[in-house]
Amino acid sequence: MADGQPFPARRPPGLDAPEPRHPVAIVGAGPVGLLAALELARFGCPSVLLDDNDRVCEGSRAICWSKRSLEIMDRVGLGEGMARMGVTWKVGRTFHGDSKVFEFDLLPEDGHKMPAFVNLPQHEVERMLVERAEAEPLVDLRFRNRVAAVRQDASGATLAVETDFGPYELSAGWLLACDGARSPIRRAMGLDFDGELFEERFLIADIAMDHDMPDERHFWFEPTFHPGQSALMHKQPGGIYRIDLQLGWDADPDAERTPEIVIPRIEKVVGHRDFRLEWTSVYTFHCRRLARFRHGRVLFVGDSAHVVSPFGARGGNGGLQDVDALGWRLAAVVAGEAGNEALDHWDAERQHAADENIANSSRATRFMTPREGAERVYRDQVLRLAARAPFARPMVNSGRLSAPCAYPAKGAEAALPEVSAPGRVAPDAPLPDGWLSERLRGWTLLGIGARPPRAEGMARVTAPAEGPLAERYLGAAARAVILVRPDGVVAARWDRAPSAAEAEAERDALLCR
Repeated sequence: MADGQPFPARRPPGLDAPEPRHPVAIVGAGPVGLLAALELARFGCPSVLLDDNDRVCEGSRAICWSKRSLEIMDRVGLGEGMARMGVTWKVGRTFHGDSKVFEFDLLPEDGHKMPAFVNLPQHEVERMLVERAEAEPLVDLRFRNRVAAVRQDASGATLAVETDFGPYELSAGWLLACDGARSPIRRAMGLDFDGELFEERFLIADIAMDHDMPDERHFWFEPTFHPGQSALMHKQPGGIYRIDLQLGWDADPDAERTPEIVIPRIEKVVGHRDFRLEWTSVYTFHCRRLARFRHGRVLFVGDSAHVVSPFGARGGNGGLQDVDALGWRLAAVVAGEAGNEALDHWDAERQHAADENIANSSRATRFMTPREGAERVYRDQVLRLAARAPFARPMVNSGRLSAPCAYPAKGAEAALPEVSAPGRVAPDAPLPDGWLSERLRGWTLLGIGARPPRAEGMARVTAPAEGPLAERYLGAAARAVILVRPDGVVAARWDRAPSAAEAEAERDALLCR
């Protein structure tokens, strides 16, 4: 747990009798793997979740959880708890030297259940997920179960598993590799990433101190406390602050983690020595991914499939969105309600999202750490202009913060308003009895100023053609009926009341049946 206490490792049944075949096996009990198990359970699909460790992660690691991630976590009962525990923020301020050059507001409008971002250490999120998974009968969570080998055929995958009690074999119809950026399963299958390694290093330091920093994100280009480099500061719960400092490619990672070097660097940032060093790490930038995420019966999810530089909070949030798009599809495949081709559609969507995340992360990284020549000239001129020319301020790129991508979808080009076009996450809005996001937990027909049909296997929500919900969905139309997928993505739109057969046909096309 966060205090280092181990979770219990139990003797697996496969040591005493033939292990029953599982519909889904998941490897890796980080946020992505744990959420995947809970999402599958939400649709009635059991899974076995294996992890070679018995503790939550060390250090705060991922801390910035986006509005979309909070909405996803809310479906498994954790979104509100994360928002209560974490530091809520939506404003970011960017400085050049000691002068502010740009600021942004990630959620300037009211009428959403979840805030723009919440800062909460990854170990706290993992702890919450483990507690929920342990209480879920459809999740078989096994700690200190290390996967030593994988083989697959047309019907599933077989894992050789090593435990403190002895080795055993486990077979499953589908395998989710949620085992991180250094994925042993990816290596065992001879797969590798394509992409770019940036020759730059950053120091992460979590410190405990009393400070009056507002609940905001602060980023500095060439601050006086760290000349010629970049710095980032975030506030976490409990008086913990995350500080990122650019070091340069020639920095020695081992030396830079030592207190003798870290403490004087942090003292320059905060201006005093009254702090306690909690955790440090040195990282390099990678923006890379697998060519495809589905390999037969093995699906790579989260960091095992793609990695990005951390500025923009697109790593952990992107992994949760992988699960968001996968859970309902895989559960339907296991239940025989969807064809296996539905998982190819998932693969295509999440490749599209990964490319968007990589593009945004790469642009931010190049702006923050430009190469000599045109990149540096452009960056330096933008920063100089931004101090006095408003048009240049949006060009200042300290990381475009994570937002759900828009999937390519039929009818998206002509749909207005764009925020709720097919392929986009259905925007939240207040309802008389709660929030729209709370009602979008399965296939849903949302009628605004129109009565949706009674279609097989679909919930119906009816709302008046007024207020924030109408503004976000109607545009110039007088009425609309929106088909929303179980992951909250708009699947289709009609500016009239469609027939039940039309709605069912749109759903069946996405399920490949």
